Amino acid sequence: MKAHDGMYIDGEWRSAASPDVIEVVNPVDEQVIGRVPAGTAEDVDSAVRAARAALPGWTATAPADRAARLGALRDALDARRDEIAETVTAELGAPLKFSQNVHAALPITVAGSYAELAASYSFEEKVGNSTVHQEPIGVVAAITPWNYPLHQIVAKVAPALAAGCTVVLKPAEDTPLVAQLFAEAVHEAGIPAGVFNLVTGLGPVAGQALAEHPGVDLVSFTGSSAVGRRIGATAGAALKKVALELGGKSANVILPSADLAKAVNVGVANVMSNSGQTCSAWTRMLVHREQYDEAVELAAAAAAKYGDRIGPVVNAKQQARVRGYIEKGVAEGARLVAGGPESPQEQGYFVAPTVFADVTPDMTVAQEEIFGPVLTILRYEDEEDALRIANGTVYGLAGAVWAGDESEAVAFARRMDTGQVDINGGRFNPLAPFGGYKQSGVGRELGAHGLAEYLQTKSLQF
Repeated sequence: MKAHDGMYIDGEWRSAASPDVIEVVNPVDEQVIGRVPAGTAEDVDSAVRAARAALPGWTATAPADRAARLGALRDALDARRDEIAETVTAELGAPLKFSQNVHAALPITVAGSYAELAASYSFEEKVGNSTVHQEPIGVVAAITPWNYPLHQIVAKVAPALAAGCTVVLKPAEDTPLVAQLFAEAVHEAGIPAGVFNLVTGLGPVAGQALAEHPGVDLVSFTGSSAVGRRIGATAGAALKKVALELGGKSANVILPSADLAKAVNVGVANVMSNSGQTCSAWTRMLVHREQYDEAVELAAAAAAKYGDRIGPVVNAKQQARVRGYIEKGVAEGARLVAGGPESPQEQGYFVAPTVFADVTPDMTVAQEEIFGPVLTILRYEDEEDALRIANGTVYGLAGAVWAGDESEAVAFARRMDTGQVDINGGRFNPLAPFGGYKQSGVGRELGAHGLAEYLQTKSLQF
């Protein structure tokens, strides 16, 4: 696959300020598949200047016209559906079928949803003797992760454009090739020059320069809580708005009345999806003490089926990190019932699908985000104990509850300190707000709530 050797700035591909490049490595065979520019503060400045220059014109564009351009973007992405899937498989290592069904299909759906929202959203309302206007916040810095590379780009860029903002995107350095495909689709869709700009580069260089730039009005970041705190501090010093979608340690609570086999099997599948590299994964399975042994047996058997069905993690550093957590789990007394720290293949950044039993809430593997195919199973005594364990981490991004009676599951879910809960295996909804409580972030993505993040409010009194 061909990588562009420049940055997409002000509607064209430009040479980078530095000759330095970033090598893109296929995590399956560890071979270099492309090289992209390592952007500098100078590249970031050029992109932000282009975005600022384009802002007045894009803000003045009627919402219906912005909707039309987003519809064209959706169509341009759809035309590249196969190339997108193949690119994500090459640079992330996801199995091709998963890339087709999720990594390519989901962002196309989200782009289409914002084309519809841009046309239907109410940017004005009457409140007594006031007219309240929702206006674009300005220039947006979008800093995206590698685990769902195109979805996270679209989840930030599409609502920002729908709101009338202009954008500078800094994608993850591990998965920049699909970001270049996105820039091609933007260009084909006829979105005006400068409205969207792409700078590839390393987080501590290009990402930091973008977060610090005085021409940026909002920083939207998805990634680790540690980096999110740094970006929040940087933006806070300049009183910039931030939208942060950070880590998770989500609880999958199986109440005694639930269909145990179904809840366990779906729970294991959820954790193994995308090789465990999902911030909202249900990585803590909570089971009543009387059903615990059966659940462990079911989970171990389910995990064994994923041995050759999941891809690698994204890079060698992530592989070492996940294996280190598995080793720590063993050292702290958790019992391995599937997988382990040994790599299942000689080549590639693979991690064995792993399940821990006899996990206590205070163990590291039950408290920290591992971001790999690792499930921990905890026992609880009663519902109050289950709630205490479920709410007993610094995170609150997602979760699940299973019960024989839906109302029983809903009642429990309402008491969970988390931003999104699936009831009895409820399907992902790309129009529902996505985001977390506590250290899982600030703000929401997707749907109308995601669009609102890129707006600011003005009142006119009469």
